[in-house]
Amino acid sequence: MNFDYVIVGAGSAGCVLANRLSADPATSVCLVEAGGSDKSSFIYTPTGITVAITTRLFNWYYHTKAQPTLHNREIFCPRGKVLGGSSSINAMLYVRGQPGDYDHWAALGNSGWRFQDVLPYFKKAQHQERGADALHGVGGPLNVADLRHQHPLSKAFVAAAVEAGYPFNPDFNGPEQEGVGYFQVTQKDGQRCSAAAAYLHPVMDRPNLTVITKAHTQRILLDGKRARGIEIVHGGQRRTLRADKEVMLCAGAFGSPQLLLLSGIGAAAKLQPHGIPVRHELAGVGENLQEHVDVMAVLRDKSATAISYRPKASLKNMLEMVKYLRHRQGLLTSPLAEAGAFIKSAEAEATPDIQLHFLPSAMDDHGRNLAFYFKYGLSLHVCLLRPKSRGSVSLASAAAADDPVIDLNLLSHKDDLAALRNGFKRARSILRSPALADSAGAEIFPGDPVQEDAELDDYIRRKANHIYHPVGTCKMGSDPQAVVDAELRVHGLEGLRVVDASVMPTVVSGNTNAPTIMIGEKAADMILQQQARHPLAQEVVTA
Repeated sequence: MNFDYVIVGAGSAGCVLANRLSADPATSVCLVEAGGSDKSSFIYTPTGITVAITTRLFNWYYHTKAQPTLHNREIFCPRGKVLGGSSSINAMLYVRGQPGDYDHWAALGNSGWRFQDVLPYFKKAQHQERGADALHGVGGPLNVADLRHQHPLSKAFVAAAVEAGYPFNPDFNGPEQEGVGYFQVTQKDGQRCSAAAAYLHPVMDRPNLTVITKAHTQRILLDGKRARGIEIVHGGQRRTLRADKEVMLCAGAFGSPQLLLLSGIGAAAKLQPHGIPVRHELAGVGENLQEHVDVMAVLRDKSATAISYRPKASLKNMLEMVKYLRHRQGLLTSPLAEAGAFIKSAEAEATPDIQLHFLPSAMDDHGRNLAFYFKYGLSLHVCLLRPKSRGSVSLASAAAADDPVIDLNLLSHKDDLAALRNGFKRARSILRSPALADSAGAEIFPGDPVQEDAELDDYIRRKANHIYHPVGTCKMGSDPQAVVDAELRVHGLEGLRVVDASVMPTVVSGNTNAPTIMIGEKAADMILQQQARHPLAQEVVTA
């Protein structure tokens, strides 16, 4: 089958591209997704995240190789395998990061990626329920809303942080990021507004848009140095999808480099052990992996008001379910991480380098430790925003069905451990502020006696995880490790782009879903502008 554009991956950026490029009825677009439909209450009901992220229903369910820097643990890496990709199983927090993140991208040689360059695309994507202003847009597909539920413990956390000296911030995407407050969420009418809900489902009936689900892409088809299409397995059969204009990889920071490598695009040292011929040498494919390293403080809740499945909480949970079914209000609309903060690990930091996510519940092992659902507790994630550690993605074999080899390499840079430890100390002090005195009991993790730096460092290495923000493995730039240029075209090849979080040269200072949607919007605009500049297009315009 032939199309103008073939897009691999119906995640945050892929759904944007499918929508924007198929807006022209004369342009044919095919969107290929390895997962299936997103039509599930576990996805659209916000608290369904506890099922979506901890099971294989909509999840690639990746794990890293053993991590020497983390006591040789294999770290769980959930990624969305469903229409909407990870935007269908994430916590729905709408965070852009700091203007300096994007200005840094531009300073690295990526023209057109300063904050003032990308802000119009954030605004274009957004329908901000608070209304439009200099930093927010209305009328876009992605609905951004205030919380419909604020747990009493979340309110107590915000009050505690203010008592500890942190300013209240009503908008983490406003003029200043620093402070404590409540997150806004990508929800509409109390339901998840994923990239699929926002961009894909409203246009699924376009005759020029073909969406193929449960199709695993095997490789990119190259004709010399030009991408001509992809090979997929669908319904047990191998099929070829041809792209007359471009192939676009939107498979994420793990999937996109894996597919490039499977296609013979990458460093020979990564390909030859698997018998894959080098079709195009590109050293940076799969390198530069960055992730927000994260560690939690978990305390007992003396007030017994935390979210729990304890018998005492059962009646309340049933009433909340009725409230949600009738009015789309209440606890079931919660992202669980309702409140948070952006703080500095040290006063010398120019901008916040630590993000806090507060949960009015006890949590362990990404929510997979079921015993914690039956405890009354509260949890505070402490996340390092600009880590210096770098990891990689490589192949386990030449088979597309095998998971990639993921090496996050968290805390391999000594500065990361020191900054995270300092941020953890500051977070711990918030939890002991008077506003939480009636709730915050003894620590479950790391335990109140753990106070010395060496003890905290050991705890962090034993329990640290990440916050589901992998980026950088097909980074944008012009240096020897860069994979794509500033228009996201793969260096040295024609007809092939990467459009997802893997192109970020450095991770942003916050959650990555909104920035990935922005990347999709900007990429679509660049493609359409390039198409308008094409000589054949100019002839049509002139005629």
